[in-house]
Amino acid sequence: MRSRSFVFIVLSLIALLHFYIGSRLLPALPIGTAGRVAGGLLLLLSCVLMPMALMARSIKRQPWSDRLAWAGYLTMSVFSSLFLLTLIRDITLGFAALLAPVAVRAEFATASAIAVPVLTALATLIGLVHALRRARVVDIEVPIHNLPAALQGFTIAQISDIHVGPTIKRGYLDAIVDAVNGLNADVIAVTGDLVDGSVRDLSPHTAPLARLSARHGAYFVTGNHEYYSGERAWTAEITRLGLRVLANEHVMLQHDGAPLLLAGVTDYGSHQFNPAQRSDPAAAMAGAPAASGPKILLAHQPRSAPAAAAAGFDLQLSGHTHGGQFWPWNLFVRLQQPFTAGLHRLNHLWIYISRGTGYWGPPNRFGVPSEITRVRLVPARA
Repeated sequence: MRSRSFVFIVLSLIALLHFYIGSRLLPALPIGTAGRVAGGLLLLLSCVLMPMALMARSIKRQPWSDRLAWAGYLTMSVFSSLFLLTLIRDITLGFAALLAPVAVRAEFATASAIAVPVLTALATLIGLVHALRRARVVDIEVPIHNLPAALQGFTIAQISDIHVGPTIKRGYLDAIVDAVNGLNADVIAVTGDLVDGSVRDLSPHTAPLARLSARHGAYFVTGNHEYYSGERAWTAEITRLGLRVLANEHVMLQHDGAPLLLAGVTDYGSHQFNPAQRSDPAAAMAGAPAASGPKILLAHQPRSAPAAAAAGFDLQLSGHTHGGQFWPWNLFVRLQQPFTAGLHRLNHLWIYISRGTGYWGPPNRFGVPSEITRVRLVPARA
């Protein structure tokens, strides 16, 4: 009963927001009655397609499931910009009503009504192009105190939040693997949210991970979407592909005679699915030798940072936030996470948050590009 009530509330909210857009824009557009009817029908179609994106997984027949997901998620992208720009237009019109002459207000009302769908189309197209192209390589230097000479320049290639699923398939991941292997990194780190779907449906599309190659291997930690998609099955599949899954544990690497500790924790919210898998940076450090060199933690969510700092790690690599994925939602990530993207410091701990190598839901990367990250360890200045 509660789930039905929730669905009803969500659908009602979607309908009300579409009605708001239509009532504010359509009367002001110089498109005539036929144009307004067509615009109303498009808004109605959007209202129907948006929920269908989330329901597409229940449709077992391919390619219809993926096509419906594509249509729904693309509609979400359009709606997001359309709603935001309509809201900005209304706020601007409010100020104009106080400051501008009547004639100017009338002209502005028409011009701004035209601008909203034009800017929506432009933002959607730009965001789509940036989402579908292969993620760019971002180079980051992290200063580490007392870094051994043998580890100066040690590189970690990080990929995160690829979200292989209805709209991201094998070809996309193939290109990422090629780019990562081309970096010749010492270690490859995959920091969660690899998939959105079951092993049965997606294993052909995650197969390229078996080609990942680095001097000290490739490592994986779970994200929240692995738990949504069947964590046990995906842990087994990722292990089969040759990656080492780190679940509240560490490995000791020897690089040209110098030690380095690489640890990983389960997702910050994993205990909600399996109490025995509660994320624990202290447990990941347990049993480490005193002379373990730099201590690096792979943790899907930035929220692991306080516990990682308390456990004595030098660097945490995370993802999860997508950097907000597209403007303006990147401005709201800090309401749920301590950091949005990039390199930050918490006491003695460095935290790097990837903007993600893929995307989730709407295929949109407007103003927030995806990335493959090459992290390089350098000595800290005295």
